[in-house]
Amino acid sequence: MNSNIPSRRIICNFVAPAMAISISSLALVAADAPQGSKPSGPAQSQLGSTPAPKPPQSEPEYKPAPTHANVAYGSHPKQVIHFWKADSAKPAPLLFFVHGGGWQGGNRSSGLYPALLNEMLSKGISVVSVEYRFVAEATADGVVPPVKGPLHDAARALQFVRSKAVEWNIDKQRIAASGGSAGACTSLWLAFHDDLADVHSPDPIARESTRLLCAAVNGAQTSLDPAQMKEWIPNSRYGAHAFGITADSVKKNTSFDEFLSKRESILPWIAEYSPYALVSRDDPAIYLFYGTAPALGQEEKDPTHSANFGVGLQERCKAVGVPCELVHPSSQNVVHAKISDYLVAKLTAAVPQ
Repeated sequence: MNSNIPSRRIICNFVAPAMAISISSLALVAADAPQGSKPSGPAQSQLGSTPAPKPPQSEPEYKPAPTHANVAYGSHPKQVIHFWKADSAKPAPLLFFVHGGGWQGGNRSSGLYPALLNEMLSKGISVVSVEYRFVAEATADGVVPPVKGPLHDAARALQFVRSKAVEWNIDKQRIAASGGSAGACTSLWLAFHDDLADVHSPDPIARESTRLLCAAVNGAQTSLDPAQMKEWIPNSRYGAHAFGITADSVKKNTSFDEFLSKRESILPWIAEYSPYALVSRDDPAIYLFYGTAPALGQEEKDPTHSANFGVGLQERCKAVGVPCELVHPSSQNVVHAKISDYLVAKLTAAVPQ
């Protein structure tokens, strides 16, 4: 572990005020609706077959424009970032934003609302938004399981950003991750995973840390364990595509049915890529926002973005001593009503928390 990086990793994600978030939650539903959830032919029953990526979305015209746009952090066309530099005389904290879309759609501008961008910049916080390979593109590159592609792309992007600390005036100790839905899951994975820095690598970027200061996310899938998901949310239907598992029309099984039936054979993958499985006492404080109240163990209208995910993760965090703030419409004694409030408080604190 890099001695200059906080021992606790923390990720942060933007969430708008309660009324505004109810709107953004609707966007999450469309963005992360699982593909291949119905039987679609025996050819798609093979492990490693994944749906085609969704069509690319157009980017909004940001004001201000990125200080550095489409900066490559890898060789794949999708491995690029936008960077906005805050006006700061000293090294500035950084929001590391990961877009949602089920690891199948969206782009580095998806979910990064201009209001969030401008609020961060006005508080002296620089912003990075990350593009990454989707599961279909990772599969085409031979990545197994497919979800390793987007997750490790995000980690590499984070290391690349740290390598630019001097040039871009970034405070390495004040980097917080944020995102919605699949971007939230990626952010939590970064927060809970052991440091991926390879101190012996000849590549200076690979020697950089993947630790974070805090995590605040919107509509996160906190587990990729189908049995756990079904226990929390009986009508769960998300996650099979992360491991290259699709529907089987011969068995008349949905992709989630296949996911559940193959669980024992992919337990090592679940242990490595499910955020819940990675939580340990040295991990950072987490902020979770959901647009609906939880109903643990009950079917949900939107099972993919259910607050039941938040309840489950918060219980795990409490058990090991990791601070976890869960906010939803029924929450009481709320400290930070919005993700942006949490981000600003964490990133601008006199002493990194």
